[in-house]
Amino acid sequence: MEALSNEILKGITTAYFICWVLYLCNAVIKRRFFGVAATALTVLTWLAHTAAIILRWVASHQMGIGHAPFSNLFESLVFFGWTLTLIYLIVQWRTKNLTIGAFALPLSFLSVLLATNPAVFSLLLGGSPQSVDPAIKPLQPALKSNWLIAHVIACFLGYAGFGVSAALGVMYLTTKQQNHPDSPRALTLDMLIYQTVVIGFILLTVGIVTGAVWAEVAWGRYWGWDSKETWSLITWLVYAGFLHSRYLAGWRGRRLAVFSIVGFACVLFTFFGVNLLLAGLHSYAR
Repeated sequence: MEALSNEILKGITTAYFICWVLYLCNAVIKRRFFGVAATALTVLTWLAHTAAIILRWVASHQMGIGHAPFSNLFESLVFFGWTLTLIYLIVQWRTKNLTIGAFALPLSFLSVLLATNPAVFSLLLGGSPQSVDPAIKPLQPALKSNWLIAHVIACFLGYAGFGVSAALGVMYLTTKQQNHPDSPRALTLDMLIYQTVVIGFILLTVGIVTGAVWAEVAWGRYWGWDSKETWSLITWLVYAGFLHSRYLAGWRGRRLAVFSIVGFACVLFTFFGVNLLLAGLHSYAR
């Protein structure tokens, strides 16, 4: 099942790229066929993505290891791509705006591509190809906890919310909405950026809290200023600043679009920078 899961993941990497191209065609050519095809293929790809994750989980149990499939960088990238697509599909379902896919789907594609192609991972991030070894391996005893599952799911769903907000921010800046900040389209994008950040912020908060509880159970302390803990807090503070700027300073439009992109840069460093550059309990890619 592990081999089947890996083959499915390679296939969905290509599928996500095709989805992105279809969404681009929809945005540029504006023909309904491309939007319908992009949506249908994205849903099917996400379902296949879900199946690959489940197969990997089952394979882990069959091997006598039995842990959730997000214990290393390979599995984390795969799961991150899954959460990004999930959040995007929810946004598309709520808004019926297919143009967003041209900006959001590249994130899902790149996440899975980095996991399934070690050469690309090494080229783009400078890490060792072994960092994304797909082999299922036993967990450290401290990591064998249901708190791990709650912590990781909450954090990655939060990261995905921030990722989609950044994609919306790029869309806002590149489709000239900033030139017409009071237009219905610009106001809708502005609200979507805000809403996805709120979702991400709530979920990241849950992730930090469950991580603290897990740390107390595993290591006897709620907070140890580990590099990942520190950067998670920095990211949380950045997005707290985002919400503060909107609520109290009245920031809207271009400012918050830029803020959403800067915030996601912090997310990416928390994810990749800590794993590849800094020492700590979370640095499983070193």
